[in-house]
Amino acid sequence: MAAPGTRDASGDRTAAIPEKKRMDVLLPIARRQQSQAMIERLEGTFRLNLQPHHAIWMLLLFVLTVGTAQAQAPKELISPIEALIKWMPFILWGQEGTLNGFALNLMISFFAMLFGTVAGVTLGLMQISLLLPVRKGSWLVTQFFRNSPWLVLLFTIMLLFPFEIDLGFAIIPVPDWMKAVIGFALPVMANISEVVRGAVRSLPTGQWESAESLAFSRRQTLWMIILPQCFKRMIPPWINWYCILAMATPLASIMGVEESVSYTAQAMNAEGDRPELLPVFYLFLLVIFFVYTYPIARWSIRLEKKFTIKT
Repeated sequence: MAAPGTRDASGDRTAAIPEKKRMDVLLPIARRQQSQAMIERLEGTFRLNLQPHHAIWMLLLFVLTVGTAQAQAPKELISPIEALIKWMPFILWGQEGTLNGFALNLMISFFAMLFGTVAGVTLGLMQISLLLPVRKGSWLVTQFFRNSPWLVLLFTIMLLFPFEIDLGFAIIPVPDWMKAVIGFALPVMANISEVVRGAVRSLPTGQWESAESLAFSRRQTLWMIILPQCFKRMIPPWINWYCILAMATPLASIMGVEESVSYTAQAMNAEGDRPELLPVFYLFLLVIFFVYTYPIARWSIRLEKKFTIKT
């Protein structure tokens, strides 16, 4: 038997180092990989973690795009950068006294997420109902809207929903942006329903059995024991779905909603036939959506790590 610290048959001294000490150096990497895998498993998507060199590449791409557009611009006309600065307030919040442009994108995303979350939580709880018709019906509604194309749902709501609702004693107008809110809220509702159902089902059955042994009713068990534990599990996918919704709101421009994409097209048309403006203006749109959504996605990672249940 070889003495401690001596070489083994292959001549490697590390064979004498205890296995535990050799693996400790990998623990920080293993913990990061485990945390990343847990986040992606909860969200069902791959999450991109940007590094400083990614920002440098994006900046170089922006400079290259703007430089190319500047070189193509006629000398007698204002440059693409000057045109962008001129129309930037118009793209961000529309004309004076109105709320359009990118501000309307944010408003649509807020209301669609609000309505979709309220309806989705209700639908998700119906999926775990003890009544078979309620459970099967809610499952059918969830799967239908979850697997329907967002653009098709948006077209359906925009074209079939009335422009105004007559209550007999009052007429309530329904603007196009509100129809877009309803159209976006439907798929959000279905996906939040699955988030709620999955979070409830992920808890050990012992939680229900313990509550039953303490004479808790099903309603008390659900609201006082199960849902408070599910809240932490639902935060990361909920925030992720909001980011997806915010990035999908430009689809409303196809139906004539005057949000950022529509106003960008109007701004370029006002400058005349200038193709060199197209990459600069639309790259600006990409930047403002990225600047808005990426910090929210990073915030969800921080919350997920904060609320991780240690086992």
